[in-house]
Amino acid sequence: MEYTKLGQTDIEISRICLGCMSFGVAGSMHKWTLDEQASESIIQHALSLGINFFDTANSYSKGTSEEYLGKAILKNVARDKVVLASKVYFNEGRLSKAAIHREIEGTLKRLGTDYLDLYIIHRFDYQTPMEETMLALHELVQQGKVRALGASAMYGYQFYNLQQIAKDHGWTPFSAMENHYNLLYREDERELIPICKQMNVSLIPYSPLAGGHLARNTWESNTLRGQTDTVVKGKYDHMQQADMKIVQRVAELSQKYECSMSQIALAWQLKKGISAPIIGATKIKYIDDAIGAFDIKLSKDDLLYLEENYLPHPIVGAIDENPPVGTILLNTKS
Repeated sequence: MEYTKLGQTDIEISRICLGCMSFGVAGSMHKWTLDEQASESIIQHALSLGINFFDTANSYSKGTSEEYLGKAILKNVARDKVVLASKVYFNEGRLSKAAIHREIEGTLKRLGTDYLDLYIIHRFDYQTPMEETMLALHELVQQGKVRALGASAMYGYQFYNLQQIAKDHGWTPFSAMENHYNLLYREDERELIPICKQMNVSLIPYSPLAGGHLARNTWESNTLRGQTDTVVKGKYDHMQQADMKIVQRVAELSQKYECSMSQIALAWQLKKGISAPIIGATKIKYIDDAIGAFDIKLSKDDLLYLEENYLPHPIVGAIDENPPVGTILLNTKS
């Protein structure tokens, strides 16, 4: 396992992060999530391979993702040996001061810990003043409930403004950006990613395998997730024809390097300067596969070959307004 520092903090993270949206009571968010025992098995295996970085959210499976993760950590590893990240936004009050202070207490209780290593705002809040949000987050750091702050999918100018507000007031800035980024979706290369690199903010993208599309040479999947995940369909199906050209090139390079397609997709991310792609796994073999990406060294020509068929995509991740209250799944396809 390789490790790096989170932003400009002293927090050391593994360069693979285990995403925990796969864990929780099935049907409370997705039909394909794992029960507590299966979730613990995945977490145990990740720990055995040196993964110390885990990402969840207060909205994942109505809080049961946090509960499963917290119980597994308590039983299998010392708290100070892992980096736990969770998120806030898809809740009553969004990113208001009252909501942030309320939601952190729920997250800490479900995780069974008295502090969070990384607290991430899940989206940009169009209703709460930015100063109110950044001050509330800074207060959590001052209180010792949070070690570092992060943001998730938003527009570059929004992230820049939030960072500038923190700087102007001497408050805690963001150290990480969890954005939507993979070979099939590269819109953040225009603004958000350059801003993050300029500010020494770690990039920890979600969906590095595009919901599985970069892990197989066919578009459709007959797995439970492939048949029922309306979010993945909503995020990617509209660009299927163009994106399959990229998928085929991933498949070609996987044959060249005698590895899996997912390893090519992850090796591309690591080569692009990503700190830690977030891997969602429902099977142990998927974690082993992800670790193998470190052994794949892509050339500049490989990168160009993978990237040259990319076409501009509709924005998926950043939002233009707050969704209706109670929404926990965006970009769904009915």
